[in-house]
Amino acid sequence: MVILKGCYTVKPAEPTPNNRLPLSEFDQAKPFILSPTVYFYRPIGNSVASAIDTLRDSLSRVLVHFYPLAGRLYSIDGGRFELQCNAMGALLFEAESESKMDDLGDFRPTPEIGELVPHVDHSTPVHEIPLLVVQLTRFRCGGVCIGMGISYIIADGQSALHFVGEWARIARGEKLDTAPFLDREVFLDQNPPAAPRFDHEEYSTPPSLIGGTDEKEQREMETTVAMLKLSKDQVEKLKKKANEGHKGRPYSRYEAVAGHIWRCACKARRHESDQMTKIRVTVDCRNRLQPPLPKGYFGNASLPTTPTSRAGELLSKPLGYASSRIREAVEKMTDEYIRSAIDFLRCHPDLSKFKTFHSLRCPQGAFFGNPNLDITSWMGLPIYGADFGWGKEFHMGPAKFLGVDGKSFILQSPHADGSFIVPLCLQVDFMEAFNELLYQDI
Repeated sequence: MVILKGCYTVKPAEPTPNNRLPLSEFDQAKPFILSPTVYFYRPIGNSVASAIDTLRDSLSRVLVHFYPLAGRLYSIDGGRFELQCNAMGALLFEAESESKMDDLGDFRPTPEIGELVPHVDHSTPVHEIPLLVVQLTRFRCGGVCIGMGISYIIADGQSALHFVGEWARIARGEKLDTAPFLDREVFLDQNPPAAPRFDHEEYSTPPSLIGGTDEKEQREMETTVAMLKLSKDQVEKLKKKANEGHKGRPYSRYEAVAGHIWRCACKARRHESDQMTKIRVTVDCRNRLQPPLPKGYFGNASLPTTPTSRAGELLSKPLGYASSRIREAVEKMTDEYIRSAIDFLRCHPDLSKFKTFHSLRCPQGAFFGNPNLDITSWMGLPIYGADFGWGKEFHMGPAKFLGVDGKSFILQSPHADGSFIVPLCLQVDFMEAFNELLYQDI
């Protein structure tokens, strides 16, 4: 049980620009919710009082640089928003837990972990909802957790982690390392949108289950969450299997593991051979655009791509086939394709149907549950090392899945030992079989 002890509105320590900023199509296509993450720390020497003061002071100072996070969104037509930079501030909560950190087990994103991130009521008016919420929770064992939610519309994973890293740096008494590049004009085109040059299947309706329940019923199915781990040896075995008989650039560890997850899900869900299945993979476009985005670009610069196959082909062919489908989908994300995707989104008066809502029984947006998957890769992101002055975290990960079937992440271990961590949400009926299949023959 988590008990709230205090709440503070933290505003930038110095005056910041007061203006309304348009958002790019990269931003507009994201759901209007906060991305929840947690950072766990071993018992700290200083008191929570000094820790909360450190966070309050350093947050107010870092918001001078990342001032969009202190603003508010205003709704406009077509499921779109504008950002008002008005220094309304972020919310910082202080809390205590009657539990020990060990009581949380492997830190899979359960409701108990979700309590460590401030709850946001999205039924309140849009312009009243903060874009950044933070909670410092002290456990009975002396350890602490920093749980935070950052608006999907304001920042993608790369930008959110840039912010966290700079915040931690300032909390330690150091200077800003890389200033955020806040000008989103690089994506804004005043001319009428051009006709898309490609068929953007990543925004088409995902396949539905053959002969089964409809999407509405699938959204209602009971789910469970697992925190699966793959050792370095297991990851290397999968990479070796993916590359058997393959000529050309070897498939990466990520391509092998993601392909393996896809195949295991098809088999665990007992898909028919003709069942079409799609996975949603997010691609960082910063260095795929020509010219690349400026260093420190703060906002959304990622778009989805959706490898698709028949389940029968995935299961009858070697692992390398699944890896090849993933690679092909990612490699098509060239500068021309990305700019076509932007035109595609600009041409649609209402973007609501393209937003993926990560919440149980939500009737809106694309659904990537059975027979599909949403595999988010945190490979290559600087997810570890958030030292606010009391040492680095021993665990960082997603805080909530909210019961979304098919949602998963691929993270590298914080021990930098070559192992992977795979938080995964599946329907209860399929999780046991998936778990067995994941480790079979590796």
